[in-house]
Amino acid sequence: MNGKKSVQEAFNETTYRIVGHGDRDVQVLKEAFEAVENSTPSDIYGSGKVIEDFQSEMAKLLGKETAVFFPSGTMAQQIALRIWCDEKGLKSVAYHPLCHLEIHEQDGLKELHHIEPVLLADKNRLITLDDVLQMKDDIACLLLELPQREIGGQLPEYQELEAISAHCRARGIKLHLDGARLLETLPYYGKTAAEICALFDSVYISLYKGIGGIAGAILAGGEEFTKQSKIWKRRHGGDLISLYPYIISSDYYYQQRVDKMQQYYEGAKELAALVNQCHAVTTLPAEPVSNMFHMHFQMSRESIEPILSSAYEATGIGLSAAIRPTGEHSSYCEISIGDKYADIPKEEVKGFLLLLDKLMRESSSEQRPK
Repeated sequence: MNGKKSVQEAFNETTYRIVGHGDRDVQVLKEAFEAVENSTPSDIYGSGKVIEDFQSEMAKLLGKETAVFFPSGTMAQQIALRIWCDEKGLKSVAYHPLCHLEIHEQDGLKELHHIEPVLLADKNRLITLDDVLQMKDDIACLLLELPQREIGGQLPEYQELEAISAHCRARGIKLHLDGARLLETLPYYGKTAAEICALFDSVYISLYKGIGGIAGAILAGGEEFTKQSKIWKRRHGGDLISLYPYIISSDYYYQQRVDKMQQYYEGAKELAALVNQCHAVTTLPAEPVSNMFHMHFQMSRESIEPILSSAYEATGIGLSAAIRPTGEHSSYCEISIGDKYADIPKEEVKGFLLLLDKLMRESSSEQRPK
């Protein structure tokens, strides 16, 4: 049984989507602005009540002195690392081999700021205290990502974080948190955002990933750090005359979803347990530690896509349209649970996965040498 449509086409026509909060269309912006007074003034070049109130709210959430709204996390994080390098007079930082700055930013840190990274740990595992202790290079800052997206959203144990933080402070190494999905980790750690951020000198969070805003990021830290970040924000062209469409939508969806992180986490664990019953499918991690995980297929992308397309067409449920190869006979997709998962009747989800299991078994049988 092979889908006649591409996996993208079949996914686009499904009734239910397992991942995310819904379509990223203009309705997302319109909903956020429905209750906003017409007379609400915009921010102007980083000043004004609408931006300053939100920055104060985010600083309090993260337990930092101050916070700054940035149009993108890419800009915010490069600036954070530049500030720490300038402070120490050392153009070297350390992070994971699959860090966003290393694989998704066209070498922006190197080309724009002339900062050289030290890559810690094997790409398939988390950075540990031992990796930091064995580092021979002098660095100004260590960046840790929570959760580590490119390896399934894995998280270190909290005691490991505390040990790394203590070591960095003893050695005068700044510790920066790539917390794009920080709020999604709170149910697993059983900590507040402020408690986790207390281990770090600076922190970035995304306002469109788990929160589901239009775009934007927050960079938080001490007063002198954020003062410098505003100067670099202007230098980077990030001080748009007004950012209020992003700020208002970020605030609106933050209020809508900040208390749903436990729900998303429980949904991810529930779904992963069902997925792991499918033939030739496993999740990474085996049990999720946040609202996200990777779903690995013991089949090539070319083999799994028509199977998924068939299952989408037959059940009206979409899992993912983006299947990525990991080898000649293996592939994966990323699952991130948001509002939409709760809308799907659980019997429908189970029916979809039973069909996927059946199709996977049939395909494996057909490919087995006779």
